[in-house]
Amino acid sequence: MISTSAVSLSYGSQKLFEDVNIKFLPGNCYGLIGANGAGKSTFLKILSGENQSYKGAVSITPGERISFLRQDHFSFDDMPVLKTVILGESRLSSVIEEKEKLYAKTDFTEEDGVRAGELEARFAELRGWESESDAAVLLAGLGIGTGLHEKLMRELRDNEKVKVLLAQALFGNPDILLLDEPTNHLDLTAIRWLEDFLAGYEKTVIVVSHDRHFLNQVCTHMADIDYSRIQLYTGNYDFWHDSSQLLLKQMQDKKRKTEDKAEELKAFVARFSANASKSRQATSRKKQLDKLTLENILPSTRKYPFVGFRSEREVGDQLLQVENLSKTIDGTKVLDKVTFTLRKNDKVVFIGETELAVSALFDILMGDLTPDSGSFKWGITTSRSYFPKDNSKFFDKVNLSLIDWLRQFSTEQSENYIRGFLGRMLFSGDEASKKTKVLSGGERVRCMLSRMMMIDANVLILDGPTNHLDLESIESVNTALTKFVGTVLFSSHDQQFVQTVANRVIEVGSLGVKDYEHATYEDYLAMKK
Repeated sequence: MISTSAVSLSYGSQKLFEDVNIKFLPGNCYGLIGANGAGKSTFLKILSGENQSYKGAVSITPGERISFLRQDHFSFDDMPVLKTVILGESRLSSVIEEKEKLYAKTDFTEEDGVRAGELEARFAELRGWESESDAAVLLAGLGIGTGLHEKLMRELRDNEKVKVLLAQALFGNPDILLLDEPTNHLDLTAIRWLEDFLAGYEKTVIVVSHDRHFLNQVCTHMADIDYSRIQLYTGNYDFWHDSSQLLLKQMQDKKRKTEDKAEELKAFVARFSANASKSRQATSRKKQLDKLTLENILPSTRKYPFVGFRSEREVGDQLLQVENLSKTIDGTKVLDKVTFTLRKNDKVVFIGETELAVSALFDILMGDLTPDSGSFKWGITTSRSYFPKDNSKFFDKVNLSLIDWLRQFSTEQSENYIRGFLGRMLFSGDEASKKTKVLSGGERVRCMLSRMMMIDANVLILDGPTNHLDLESIESVNTALTKFVGTVLFSSHDQQFVQTVANRVIEVGSLGVKDYEHATYEDYLAMKK
């Protein structure tokens, strides 16, 4: 068990946590949720002991071990993959290190022999003899084959490094498992394996994730950060979301009725207080008014941006024809003879054997990258709006206010018009004058979505639109694409997002294309299974 007592943390005048008292019990998986900036990752660091600038106390059951998934891809660059995983059990790693130093001694003494015996006993107790096979099982589940086990971490691709670090966090059955965005950069197979692993995990798990499907699959409780406090709810994310929205509506209705009653009493007092025949009655009503207090109802601090896409004209029957597109990048073939035809109202999720394959295809279709061979042709009635995975070229060479930045992409130049689009994405008031150089990853994404909404295209191409967004923004984009009357080409690792938007699935890569032409994403998953 891990618990907090009166944990508080402030940065300057900003209060992140205040008197947080909470217990996390074994056998449960807790989803830690809250708006961007609420302090989810910071709270995990407090629990792990990495952040010690807080007031209050964190307590864990004596003898229990905490494991924390770290996102630093370069910490173990000079370490073999298998050994990196085993480092996740620090007690075992310490024993192995001391054993190796002891056995390397040239003047091995009797005292050393006694110590070696103690270390061997501890090694066996910590499953040292099974450690390599245990690590290999975790790596296999996450899709890291034996051919990579002896390679150095620096030789792996970024998505492979992420899997090794996740295996490291899971290694050795930690008593308390802290996971910060564990599904980032994982493919569908690895996510499914992790869901199954956590569903059967009998220890304490606390996870931060923006993947709603993942939270629904693994969580038994939600821990909601709001107003510098953390409130526990039983159930998964959907249960929390639906019940909290219902509760908020009930509270608002109750408050509205109380306010209506107060206004009625105020009006009576004002009308009759000066009337002698009514003065006693007015005084009575005044006493009622003084006793009437509006319940202190705090609406959630979460803000939902408004995302909505319109198309200025309906697309014709000729939409997109792709013929035998191939592309090699840095000596690796990422696309080979990709061929497909888009239909009107298709909403297609593209799945690649690597993320680079899909990004390359989208860049080619937008004219930002030249294919090695093959061709494509857009219909003359199509207009396109693109959300690239890498948006740095839109921001790195300029340092404009958000108003001036968005004005670059608009035919209508008035400030009120521009502010309208920024306001939908929660950049209101002085926020709209913020400089692009200081934007966070999530703020850049919201700017790019403002730009897309302004274009009124009938074909939307979005490469990883849910990256860097909080749950509220993801839901807004999800709803907008579901309602959009037009064609959508997109990629995403958010399973719920894909399930609710896509009506067609296309796999692309170095082995060509597989077109699941009339299949929903659920159909696709069933076929893959």
